[in-house]
Amino acid sequence: MNITVALDGHVLRDIPVPAREASHAPKRIVVTYGFWIFLLSDIVMFSALFAAYSTLSRATAGGPNGAQLFDQAGVAIETACLLASSFTCGLMSLAIGSRRFGTTYFYALLTFALGGAFLALELHEFAHMIAVGATPQRSAFLSAFFTLVGCHGLHVAVGLVWLLVMMVQVKIRQFSATVERRLLCFALFWHALDIVWVWLFTVVYLIGVHQ
Repeated sequence: MNITVALDGHVLRDIPVPAREASHAPKRIVVTYGFWIFLLSDIVMFSALFAAYSTLSRATAGGPNGAQLFDQAGVAIETACLLASSFTCGLMSLAIGSRRFGTTYFYALLTFALGGAFLALELHEFAHMIAVGATPQRSAFLSAFFTLVGCHGLHVAVGLVWLLVMMVQVKIRQFSATVERRLLCFALFWHALDIVWVWLFTVVYLIGVHQ
């Protein structure tokens, strides 16, 4: 692109001006910041669910409360599985950084297995509660419980599907820039779920049973 410079109506010269290639932010930065915004919006949603649960935790309508329903030993195993999966996810990220294909796959499989175990235990907990009549319709407390814990479980299920897709992409496309970026986003998502679960475990299963 050229800019024409004129003085008193006389054209002096055309000055070439290079096109600004940096007028748009790199895709990597856009995707990363966009994903952080998504995580923040997710945190806002979970904050609202936590607030609703805290408000309704005593509204049992004569039905069972948390102390009568929750199996803290089973929930502790769930927590151990999810925290361990966060650790293996971190090791997977390190393996990606050093381009170790086999190690990446190994830790990805461990992360998937531990996340799957967590989800299976949570579904078993839900099935047991429903079998004894503690359904979401029974009371406001149970509605808030199933909504909060179920929403987190849904996020874990989505994360497991995401990880499977990424394992296929790593197999086909190796460690391309796009695949690495997506794996980074997955790791951020998975660690965020662990943080939410620590709060959930504390508020629902520790503090909640003593109210």
